[in-house]
Amino acid sequence: MRHQVKGRKLGRTKPHRKATLQALSCALIKERRIKTTLAKAKELRTFVEPLITTAKVDNTHNRRKVFAALQDKYAVTEIFEEVGPAAVDRPGGYTRVLKLGFRLGDAAEMAVIELVDFNDVQPEKKAAKKKRTRRAGKANKPETTTEETKPKEEASTKEKEKVKKADPVVDDVKEEKTEVKDTPVEKNTSKTSDKKEDEKSTE
Repeated sequence: MRHQVKGRKLGRTKPHRKATLQALSCALIKERRIKTTLAKAKELRTFVEPLITTAKVDNTHNRRKVFAALQDKYAVTEIFEEVGPAAVDRPGGYTRVLKLGFRLGDAAEMAVIELVDFNDVQPEKKAAKKKRTRRAGKANKPETTTEETKPKEEASTKEKEKVKKADPVVDDVKEEKTEVKDTPVEKNTSKTSDKKEDEKSTE
C-alpha cells in the first residue's frame, strides 16, 4: 500500500524518472512553455520551482546546486540570467499548468506548463454557446414603439401620392374599365325588354 507516499512514479525507475524531470525542466527553462501529460506537468512543477527560488540569488554555491540538479550548463546560465531575475518579486508559484484535454492515441490527459513571468497573456477561452429555448415570439423580438412606426406609415402614404401625381394616365384607364363593365348590363336589359314586347305581340 502507498499510504502517504509523495510523488508520482510515472511508470519509470528512479534514475529514469530523474532523467525525465531533468530533461523537462531544461526544456521549460529554455522554451518558457512546453506541452506534456498532466501527471508529468504536475510532477515537474515540484522539481523546477525550488530551482527557480535558488536562482534568485546568483552566486557560485547556488549555481553548483542548480547544475547538480539539471546537469546542463546552458540551462543553468538561462535560469540565472533570465528566469531568476524575472521572478525576484514573486513569492513562489512560478509556473502555470493548463489542461488541454485527452490525447488521441492513448487518451492520456494533456497539459501545458509555462513560466508565469514570461506568459502573462492567458489563452483565449471558447465563447460559451447560447442556450436555445423552445419559446419564440415576443420575448425574443424587440418591441417596436408606435413612434417608430408612424414615420414609416407617413413615408409610404407620401410615396403613393407621388406615384398618383406622376402617372395620371393610370387613373383614366381605371375609369374606362369601369365604364366598359357597365355597358353590357344595359344591353342585356334592352334585350329582355325586346323579348317581352315580342311575346305581347304574339298574344
